Amino acid sequence: MSSSSPFTAIVLAADRTPDDPVARAAGVSCKALAPIGGIPMVLRVLGALAEAQAVGTRILCGPAWHAVEGHSELHDLIASGKVKWVEAQATPSSSAYAVMQSLPLDQPVLLVTADHALLSARLIDYFCSEARSRNCDVAAGFAAYDLVISAYPDMKRTVMVFGDGQVCGCNLYAFLSARGRSAAAFWRQVEALRKKPIKLISALGWIPVLRYLLGRFTLREAISRLSRRLDLSIEAVMLPFPEAALDVDKVSDWELAQKIAGQKGS
Repeated sequence: MSSSSPFTAIVLAADRTPDDPVARAAGVSCKALAPIGGIPMVLRVLGALAEAQAVGTRILCGPAWHAVEGHSELHDLIASGKVKWVEAQATPSSSAYAVMQSLPLDQPVLLVTADHALLSARLIDYFCSEARSRNCDVAAGFAAYDLVISAYPDMKRTVMVFGDGQVCGCNLYAFLSARGRSAAAFWRQVEALRKKPIKLISALGWIPVLRYLLGRFTLREAISRLSRRLDLSIEAVMLPFPEAALDVDKVSDWELAQKIAGQKGS
């Protein structure tokens, strides 16, 4: 399925709304530039990807070009050719799909977001290694809710409750085959449901919803059903890093990310 070549990393960095509350609170032109430990989130993510052994090319999808031009360090990074910038599409899923369409079919792709404020090279390499080892079309990262809440009691995350435990999504996806990229089309259908687990599960049918509500639907069963629905081999990668579950959606997330980064001295 996947080749041994380095992953091409796509970083989704466009704001979902024209007046993002995190950007407003941070006093920056877009959320991706909100600083964590004095470093804009997008530069932290790009830096982690540069350090990761599993990653080769880095492609930044968004933010708007005027935001790039207004930040000298980000602009210089793109002008140097070390990072390729492309304009974002209307939604994250359509942006990801458009960029993947421009890449060679045998190129493994890592999809991340610019608001993954505490992303590290170690986390990236762990995920990419685990994803490759599964010999699948698509892999998605998850973290056990118990792990997350034990490390960071103040972290507020969307929790998916399954028969075998509670998990949080981690906004890390690996597309390891040409067929796997077709999953982006399904993503476009369910994108608006990402914070609504029951409606998201309903995309797989109503029997899974009932089993989910009764606490009998396991994560493995959900992934298996999705694999059959899309005619793809999909795997869940459980990450032993509680910070993997933190993406900055709200001002409180931004404040927490700054606190954690300060504690870690990063």
